[in-house]
Amino acid sequence: MKRSLLTWTAAIVCVGAYASDNIAARPACARTIEYLGRGNRQASESVDVWENEYGPGWKLTTVHYEIFTTLLEPVMLRRCAEFMESAYRAYNSQLPEPIETQNKLTIYLFANRRQWENFTRDFAGQQAPIFCMIKAGAYYHNGACVAYDIGPQRTLSVLGHEGWHQFNGRHFKFRLPSWLDEGVAMLFETSEQGTFHLEPAKNGYRLKTLKRTLANNEMIPLRDLIASNPGQVLASDRTEGVMAFYSQSYALVRFMREADSGRRLGAYYRLLADGLYGDWPLDEDCKNIAADRNIPRNIRWNHIVSLVLFEHYVGDDYEQIEKEYLAFCRQITAPGEIQSTKH
Repeated sequence: MKRSLLTWTAAIVCVGAYASDNIAARPACARTIEYLGRGNRQASESVDVWENEYGPGWKLTTVHYEIFTTLLEPVMLRRCAEFMESAYRAYNSQLPEPIETQNKLTIYLFANRRQWENFTRDFAGQQAPIFCMIKAGAYYHNGACVAYDIGPQRTLSVLGHEGWHQFNGRHFKFRLPSWLDEGVAMLFETSEQGTFHLEPAKNGYRLKTLKRTLANNEMIPLRDLIASNPGQVLASDRTEGVMAFYSQSYALVRFMREADSGRRLGAYYRLLADGLYGDWPLDEDCKNIAADRNIPRNIRWNHIVSLVLFEHYVGDDYEQIEKEYLAFCRQITAPGEIQSTKH
């Protein structure tokens, strides 16, 4: 039986209070109902019991998502539902026209790491040991985003990031090059009071890492960055190298969107739109590689596809583009430019 989010989230708190026979806690039910009743921004269509082996759980159904969760905090339930719907709209803002998902996207959100690891071992099979190496975050696998509570702001941040991988994995005909896929995902790591805002300039975490990489003269050369993938960098076992790859990919996407008053913004949108519709200028073999998500997106894939695409949409004068890119990186990491981040 389905009930409204207001009813179920109030019930979560009330049942917890009554089960312990804590009479003093009962007024919290009224306060919770009052809180959830403010405004009409509820994104959930329904909430049901989620029977699972990992802990007491609920299934939140929104317009575009099914969220299976053992995290039962009413405030976070509302924020998560609202945030993912806002993120969905933000993902669509990267495209020439909105996409309407036919089947709802799946998210698993666990209350703690133990539950997350137990689920991952059951869900991810041979990939589980790799995912369990994640220190604090989330992953996208088999069409689902899988996360656990690492604090309200950081949890929404990783869901926004992995949600982009899920969105383009569902809808794009071609897989995006690693630098582009990760770079765009990092645009969705900031939010304000549970409502998503596309404010990449406030991603202080990525900017501080970029600033440190610049200061240490450890920037990955542009051509190497474009041809790299996270797995290749992780294999080097260099934490700074991994952080450089992500912060530089974030900066490269911003460079395409913002540098020189948005001179390359049209190329950025065409690159994404053509990936969506399968119109990249590739030969048939490369198109097959780009479309087949069962083939690992390895070094060879990035060399073959990513460099061709960058040269077609952005340019092949790497020396000049890199000079402009580095100048942009210095500009966005200049004193006073790095703003506080609210994940």
